[in-house]
Amino acid sequence: MTNRIIECVPNFSEGRDRNVIGQITAAIEASGGVKLLDVDPGEATNRTVVTFVGDPEAVVEAAFAGVKRAAELIDMRRHKGAHPRMGATDVLPLIPIAGVTLEECAALARGLAERIVAELRIPTYCYEAAAFTPERKNLAVCRAGEYEALPEKLAHRESAPDFGARPFDESVARTGATAVGARDFLIAVNFNLNTTSTRRANAIAFDVREKGRPVREGGSPVGKVVKDAAGNPLMQPGTLKATKAIGWFIEEYGIAQVSMNITDIAVTPLHVAFDEVCRKADARGVRVTGTEIVGLVPKRALIEAGKYFLRKQRRSTGISEEEIVRIAVKSMGLDDLKPFDPAEKVIEYLLKAEVQEKRLIDMTCKAFAGETASESPAPGGGSIAAYMGALGAALGTMVANLSSHKAGWDDRWEEFSDWAEQGQSVLSELLHLVDEDTAAFNRIMAVFAMPKSTDEEKAARSAALQEATLYATEVPLRTMKAASRVFPIVRAMASEGNPNSVSDAGVGALAARSAVLGACLNVKINAAGLKDRVKADALVAEANALAAEAERLEAEVLKIVEQKIG
Repeated sequence: MTNRIIECVPNFSEGRDRNVIGQITAAIEASGGVKLLDVDPGEATNRTVVTFVGDPEAVVEAAFAGVKRAAELIDMRRHKGAHPRMGATDVLPLIPIAGVTLEECAALARGLAERIVAELRIPTYCYEAAAFTPERKNLAVCRAGEYEALPEKLAHRESAPDFGARPFDESVARTGATAVGARDFLIAVNFNLNTTSTRRANAIAFDVREKGRPVREGGSPVGKVVKDAAGNPLMQPGTLKATKAIGWFIEEYGIAQVSMNITDIAVTPLHVAFDEVCRKADARGVRVTGTEIVGLVPKRALIEAGKYFLRKQRRSTGISEEEIVRIAVKSMGLDDLKPFDPAEKVIEYLLKAEVQEKRLIDMTCKAFAGETASESPAPGGGSIAAYMGALGAALGTMVANLSSHKAGWDDRWEEFSDWAEQGQSVLSELLHLVDEDTAAFNRIMAVFAMPKSTDEEKAARSAALQEATLYATEVPLRTMKAASRVFPIVRAMASEGNPNSVSDAGVGALAARSAVLGACLNVKINAAGLKDRVKADALVAEANALAAEAERLEAEVLKIVEQKIG
């Protein structure tokens, strides 16, 4: 199951006083539910960039806490620095990482902007994806004139903030204004070159970056720059949208690099940028030897890259996530200059490492069996049913991957790759349900620990028990539905897949049928505890129908298997 994760990168107008910076970041962390990834203060800019991540609700709460503390500690009347700024919290972008869209982040940003005004009385502008007008998508438009221009901007409707417009007063003089926005993830990446020439690196950077290079008379690299009627240089755009790039020489590595910011990975994914830089470098007699990710990267960037390179090889993309990431690392040379550890560079993996909860699916097979055999009632039949279904999905996926790479079947690789991807999806869902079923049982056990001394406590306990029982009935029903999705996969593999693995498809069908029937028993035993008999009967009826269909589909697959085996 994909967690919902967003990133927040607020810029605070204090980069010199470590005590103030520490108090702001402490407020962010104290709000709970977020992980602070980076704190980057700048002396000359007198500005600190903070990065933290978490689920959307927790991130918004932490962002508000940071804005509030900054307003208490930073007096903009005394602020000086090299970077443009207009408020104690100058900018505050929300960035989708996983399970959240940019549009959802924009809605969150607008809600946060309203709250900042309502509770802190700080005027706010909304920019980029959260902007209410096309002009204000550009942060520079919102921040025009910086802090010093606020008295004039607040006095006119066209330049007033989106929320909190009012005359410039003592409160605004202290806090300034804030820009709250939403944008896609920015990847900072350097492409390593087999040259020491900054000039060559710059030429490649100008070839690809969106801005491109100035047009010169006669097309000569040393010709006079051509200008438009307003006296501005005419530019020949580069080949990659949403990118900024320059070339430089890195003394530490002894090589030149193309240093790039990909400002919208939905427009230009990492792997597309890599391939294009390789193409342009090759045209200039230079080779890209590897890639260096600066900072962190969202998992989807590596998953998309890994699948892209697998498709170029005409290989199945229905393999494990770990293997897909490894393909991405090797294909782009992410470990060219130093080891690349996904656990330390991928945002989702960093967050996962923070979660210390014990999961059944992280156990060895032996430990899982031992835990099941212990005197503890969980894991029980529901978790085992989900795991049997996962094994059925795994077998179907295995046959699909073997078929995709079978000699002489090269023209069918994509057909089997699609089946393998479906199998991986079902496998992932069923593995999640292994622990979810045990968690549902534990919820019921937790209800029994609730107090029951008064009528109010008894009523609350009874309602909680019914809620927990309903959930414990619905989880195995979800397992039945997920395990039922195994049958189309193993049926296709039995009839169309590698004939040497037809028995594996048959075992997959047996496992899927056992998962469905086993989960059905759990639906029935838990439904018996529901007071709402109409709801209970409906759940049991649905479960019975799924069980009957599973038996029919299993028989269908086994008939194909027996015919193939002969």
